[in-house]
Amino acid sequence: MKAARSPVLRLGQLALGVVLILSAPLLAPLPGPAGIFLFAGGMVLVLRNSRWARLKWARLKRRWPRTGHFVDRMMRRQSAMRRHERAKVAKNASVATGAN
Repeated sequence: MKAARSPVLRLGQLALGVVLILSAPLLAPLPGPAGIFLFAGGMVLVLRNSRWARLKWARLKRRWPRTGHFVDRMMRRQSAMRRHERAKVAKNASVATGAN
C-alpha cells in the first residue's frame, strides 16, 4: 500500500512539473538535449500528481498507441512496465500452448 503524500507536497511537485514543461521550449534553441530532459521530467511530475493529466494522457495513448507506448517506456512509468511484463507473459504463454 502506498503512503499518502501531503497535499502541499503534491501541489508543489505539480507546480514544479508545469514550470519544467513551460521552460523546456526556452532551452530548446541551446545546443544539447536539455529541453527534452526538462520536458520529460516535467511530464513525470505532472502525471504523478494530476488525475486530470493522467486521464488526458490515457486518451492520447488510445488515439496514438505507438507514440504513447514509446513515451511511457522512455519515461519508465511503472504502469507501462507492468503492461509490458503482462504482455510478455501472455505472449510466452500463447507460444508455449501453440507449440504443444
